Amino acid sequence: MKRILIPLLLVFAIGCKQESKKALTAQEIIDNSIADSGGKLFNSHKVSFDFRDRKYISENIDGQRVFKRIFEADSTTTITDVKRGNDFERYVNDSLVMVHDTMAIKYANSVNSVHYFVRLPYGLNDAAVNKELLGKETIEDKEYYKVKVTFDQQGGGDDYEDTYLYWFDLETFKPNYLAYDFHTDGGGQRFRKAYNERYVNGIRFVDYENYKPKEKETGILEIGLLYNEGGLELLSKIELKNISVEKN
Repeated sequence: MKRILIPLLLVFAIGCKQESKKALTAQEIIDNSIADSGGKLFNSHKVSFDFRDRKYISENIDGQRVFKRIFEADSTTTITDVKRGNDFERYVNDSLVMVHDTMAIKYANSVNSVHYFVRLPYGLNDAAVNKELLGKETIEDKEYYKVKVTFDQQGGGDDYEDTYLYWFDLETFKPNYLAYDFHTDGGGQRFRKAYNERYVNGIRFVDYENYKPKEKETGILEIGLLYNEGGLELLSKIELKNISVEKN
């Protein structure tokens, strides 16, 4: 009887372990992903990087998240854009200048967008974020958790109607692919493949291959299938340079 019971118990234990693994929620997947990617280090460290000839800086000042973008308008003019919470300021050669509300919103969204993608998956635990596990999906012959992200209107920013998808590695929980639809400037869809992963002082950074549909777009939930079938074309590459991470 003992010889029969031991194998049965082993089978039962393995089955329970596998079932437990299948029972992960979207929140648990994202929590694991954030922990693997640097966790709360983004809050305690100043991060700077160069992207398309512009310098970006993120830091926490007096408990508030501050995003900056610095670039040369010409040989004698340096522009510094600062997004602090919901506020936006523009400095020209260290002098604060007035910016029309419409343009201030546009500039602030542009600054926020770059920092948002660089900090992923950290921002996926913001209060306005809604997460839904859609199951598993295979991308390039590998299976991933597929998570859908939407935003509340309150606190979700001007692009709160956008829908995002993330594909998380089943073992490491790293988000190796993401996609989103957007409604500004005529709308559209994008699909991004992460590459060139590196850790700088404990924080994960990646570059992206940025794709768009070759023809008329299908629903955003089918964009992974479209990628597998060769239905997307490479639009650009998103590459970070001169990354620096320092304790605040």
